[in-house]
Amino acid sequence: MNFLRKKKDLTLILGGTGKTGRRVADRLKANGKAVRIGSRSATPSFDWDQEKTWDTSLKGVTAVYITYAPDLAIPGAKDAIQAFVQKAKRHGVKRLVLLSGRGEEEAQACERIVQDSGLDWTIVRASWFNQNFSEGAFIDMVLNGAITLPAGDQVEPFVDVDDIADVVAAALMQDHHNGEIYEVTGPRLMSMADVAADLSKATGRTITYVNVPHDAFVAEIENSGAPKEVTWMLDYLFATVLDGRNAHLTDGVARALGRPPKDFAAYARDVARTGLWKTAA
Repeated sequence: MNFLRKKKDLTLILGGTGKTGRRVADRLKANGKAVRIGSRSATPSFDWDQEKTWDTSLKGVTAVYITYAPDLAIPGAKDAIQAFVQKAKRHGVKRLVLLSGRGEEEAQACERIVQDSGLDWTIVRASWFNQNFSEGAFIDMVLNGAITLPAGDQVEPFVDVDDIADVVAAALMQDHHNGEIYEVTGPRLMSMADVAADLSKATGRTITYVNVPHDAFVAEIENSGAPKEVTWMLDYLFATVLDGRNAHLTDGVARALGRPPKDFAAYARDVARTGLWKTAA
């Protein structure tokens, strides 16, 4: 009977085409798990802004990986998470794994909704992603040879998205992660100058860090045509979260997986080998 039950398990991956979501989906599929991708482009479609799409996506689902774009701290996220969790319970979902953010009071309010749901839950509370420099907002800065951000000399323990995906996949597949809050970081505190130095070494090019005024940075993001929610998120992260509150390492990756997290330098070398950061001579 257990075999038959397991065959029917279906995991919904919200943000299933994003940085963490697609990696989590790949890991579950590699382990023979049934997966449904939750995104606007998927069939059935899932859209956080269209609650009518949630029911179809939740049909037959037993576990959900919850990511909220662009960030749980954005206005309206808490209400959306509350409504989604209630709907998930009505559909018979048994397990929730939430991707949250370190040092974000608003995100931790969303965590409490998941913790109080009455379902099995795991929280994966992440620091800034290494992959922001290869798959996110900062890739053009790497290509242009200058990391221009309003970060001063503040340090952050950047975490690799592959480590996050490994923790999330484990939490979705293994019962002993229920009720755990895994605060995941990389193994090293790094300033943006440190990031630029590692990127320079990996690429064989000179990549500098240029500290810029916060207001000028936000204005540049706005002028670039970025979506309003992305501008809001970057403004919030640099003005609020990058103030030293997260300038410490945690053992979340080691506790969840029994191994150390990946270092930024190793990430940079791996990406550099793909040629992603190569520029025209």
